[in-house]
Amino acid sequence: MSKRILLGWLFMAVLCLPVLAQIQEPVKFKTEWKSVSADEVEIVFTGKMEKGWHVYSTDLPEGGPISATFNTDKLEGAEIVGKLKPAGKEIDKMDPIFGMQVRFFEGTATFVQKIRLKGGKYEVSGYLQYGACNDENCLPPTNVEFSFKGEAAGQQATTGNAVAAEEAEVADTASLALAPLQIGEDVVSAETADYWKPVIKELSSFGENVNNESHSWIYIFFAGFVGGLLALFTPCVWPIIPMTVSFFLKRTKDKRKGIRDAWTYGASIVVIYVTLGLAITLIFGASALNDLSTSAVFNILFFLMLVVFAASFFGAFEITLPSKWSNAVDSKAEQTTGLLSIFLMAFTLSLVSFSCTGPIIGFLLVEVSTSESIVAPAIGMLGFAIALALPFTLFALFPSWLKSMPKSGGWMNVIKVTLGFLELAFALKFLSVADLAYGWRLLDRETFLALWIVIFALLGMYLLGKIKFPHDDDDTKVSVPRFFMALASLAFAVYMVPGLWGAPLKAVSAFAPPMQTQDFNLYKNEVHAKFNDFDAGMEYARQQGKPVMIDFTGYGCVNCRKMELAVWTDPTVSKLLNEDYVLITLYVDEKTKLPEPVKVMENGTERTLRTVGDKWSYLQRSKFGANAQPFYVLLDNEGMPLNKSYSYDEDIQKYVEFLQTGLKNYKK
Repeated sequence: MSKRILLGWLFMAVLCLPVLAQIQEPVKFKTEWKSVSADEVEIVFTGKMEKGWHVYSTDLPEGGPISATFNTDKLEGAEIVGKLKPAGKEIDKMDPIFGMQVRFFEGTATFVQKIRLKGGKYEVSGYLQYGACNDENCLPPTNVEFSFKGEAAGQQATTGNAVAAEEAEVADTASLALAPLQIGEDVVSAETADYWKPVIKELSSFGENVNNESHSWIYIFFAGFVGGLLALFTPCVWPIIPMTVSFFLKRTKDKRKGIRDAWTYGASIVVIYVTLGLAITLIFGASALNDLSTSAVFNILFFLMLVVFAASFFGAFEITLPSKWSNAVDSKAEQTTGLLSIFLMAFTLSLVSFSCTGPIIGFLLVEVSTSESIVAPAIGMLGFAIALALPFTLFALFPSWLKSMPKSGGWMNVIKVTLGFLELAFALKFLSVADLAYGWRLLDRETFLALWIVIFALLGMYLLGKIKFPHDDDDTKVSVPRFFMALASLAFAVYMVPGLWGAPLKAVSAFAPPMQTQDFNLYKNEVHAKFNDFDAGMEYARQQGKPVMIDFTGYGCVNCRKMELAVWTDPTVSKLLNEDYVLITLYVDEKTKLPEPVKVMENGTERTLRTVGDKWSYLQRSKFGANAQPFYVLLDNEGMPLNKSYSYDEDIQKYVEFLQTGLKNYKK
């Protein structure tokens, strides 16, 4: 924990940068056998719910929540009369999650089934199946078992036998979901053991090629390079370029030596930032950023940091490091000669420019945090540093370019304020990750989109000169580049408006919260997982005789949201997932605590699983040999693969073929 806190403060100071079915028994049912007449009785199911939970009624539309149903395993000397009837105060309302009108009970739920006795001995056994939800989560289909037997005299049941009642309290969720996690040698259930059995070799037989990196190195380098270009045009860096280059050219009469020194200066910038990227992963581990990326503390700190920097960019105040730091480094540079002097000058640049470069660097490192590679942050910093150092070396090689170099002025403040708006928008992304991981529901999709619409609309108004900040010029003229930037920003704001009513908005799917957080949704062609528990979902699929698709995802997974909105919304894909498969979604960054910590052996090292996310992450690694998200795998009812896995690829036809191949192999 101390390392995580330290790393969080390192980002701040140096870089400047649903509860799952672990709730114990929210619903308890008792079963009673009551006499109605001489030959007719009622089986009465009475359920008591914890506050916030509700149990769904009978005969709900298809595609909705689990309806309460009466099921018999044995029916001798008796017959069923009519359907299961709900009793009590039933609530009828529109459910935004399922997008339909549903009926349910709160507090107490009562269901009644009439039975006619034929005379003589009778035996009736079976179960009531029901679904329960709260505002954040739903339980898997839950069974309330019952068993009654006795003897009726002719067509009349004796009063004593008729009134005899048996009570059975049943837990709110399937036993598989509530049982303590048992992995490896500790597994008791044979079925559970089969479900968790590693299938890495079986996946390989399908031509599996697991790629555990979320981003390619080319993407990471390019992202860093773009970040460096943005930092270059800020007021903290741009004015330093001509001064530094002139210093090197005037420092010696030998022009070649001046150019060589400028190259060395640029190389020093690269070394400083690459070393910084390597230091983070070497000190805290390759997965430290990935772990922190879904930490509520880290994301809230980063959210607050970006808001503070945005306010600074808007002109509310200036953020600077203590002047004695940069002065001390600068004095050392003057006292020394040679390469050390040049290196210290580069380090001075890094210090004095941190208020502009810090947020960009921080966002870059978080963006590559899903990669477990130790070199990923270094590659990102390499791209950033090259972009930052490039002008210093180019202007040294071609000093005449300095004369045509745009002078510092109001245009630089425009860039700084624009970056402030962008930082404010991205700050909401970090708050959203913490909100989703911990189930706070403070920033649902429509709230997030509403804030983004306002932010980008205000950015467009600012670029058109309708809004002024303290450091802006009084010039009312709008340049052509500013006009087109304003046009793009306002168009983007208008584009997001339909998202308030459920439009997919594929362009922002990587940043916006998942569609299921939308309270008001007119869009119907979407996919929702039937289960978010592996064992319960596998057991349900076995009972229904359907194959399974496991969706390993994360609340902070950008590409997961892209796949859900770009691929899953396709009519063919959604039909396959909703009708032909049992979809199980497992969030590897779910922060809900396990009932008890579980110790497992992995690669010869003992690990402790403390959260539901730890459990699903371990399942993905141990069973499938992968650790990146999104990760989709098709399984039969024994937990064996039906096709090779599928990762991020928005090719809809390939995804359809992936699902259809799994169905064909399941039916063999």
